[in-house]
Amino acid sequence: MYGVWVDTLEMENILKQAELIIPHMPSGATDPAGWFDGRQEADKFSASRQVVHSSVVLDEIQDSSTACIFLRKDYKCALQVAADSNGYHPWHFKPFYCILHPLDLDELGRVTLDETQILLAEKGSCLRPAEHPVTLLEIFEPELRYLMGEEAYRKALTSVTKR
Repeated sequence: MYGVWVDTLEMENILKQAELIIPHMPSGATDPAGWFDGRQEADKFSASRQVVHSSVVLDEIQDSSTACIFLRKDYKCALQVAADSNGYHPWHFKPFYCILHPLDLDELGRVTLDETQILLAEKGSCLRPAEHPVTLLEIFEPELRYLMGEEAYRKALTSVTKR
């Protein structure tokens, strides 16, 4: 497993709200100074155009693999649990790329599916076979509504259902 690229503005919000997040963090990961590893890159799709990387730690359940520092033993995101526990929308603290996962943006800004072979190998993967064909617009409805906006999502859904 991997960490995530986080817009610098999202990082600042996470650190500013650390007292709400700390109670939901995995054991040994409660110091906000260790939540990001210092790597920084330009990213034309993020709000600030700069992203930083979350720290990666040993997975507490699968000793041989690594996980994002925000991933808890129950395989829930500490940022999402903290937001929900404090009465916010579950994505209040979640970075843009976490919200989209397993969707991603390629170099041209096109929506793609993250490296599926890696996701299929994960024991807790979000990719599961369906009993009947389901469009990606349905599977990733909340993520696509967030990314595209309501009007663009409805147009995309309408164009698929007309086929």
